[in-house]
Amino acid sequence: MTTPSCPCGLPGPYENCCGRFHSGAASAPTAEALMRSRYSAFVRLDAGYLLRTWHPRTRPERLDLDPGTRWAGLEILATTDGSAFHSAGTVTFRASYRGGSLHERSRFERVGGAWVYVDGEFLE
Repeated sequence: MTTPSCPCGLPGPYENCCGRFHSGAASAPTAEALMRSRYSAFVRLDAGYLLRTWHPRTRPERLDLDPGTRWAGLEILATTDGSAFHSAGTVTFRASYRGGSLHERSRFERVGGAWVYVDGEFLE
């Protein structure tokens, strides 16, 4: 039996990739890693992780995820800053789902040393 690969698109099993962030065993070290882990959380319907990694200033009270959405893949198109040496960064990505795709430039900041999602701008 093979271990399923991580939904974020990186090679390797979920448990060794985004799963360790979702379980709280580690924090995403970069804005891109957080972006990938948040995509995986959407795939796995993990609203708790999405809310925990959302900036307190912009976080919604609750998040209702659609179990009918069939996510099909994540493509990272560009990153700006967002490493261990930065306090902010952006990740431009395309997330595909059955019937379409979402193209967004997301903004991330570090709060208390941890990367969090601030907001995003939808792109054409």
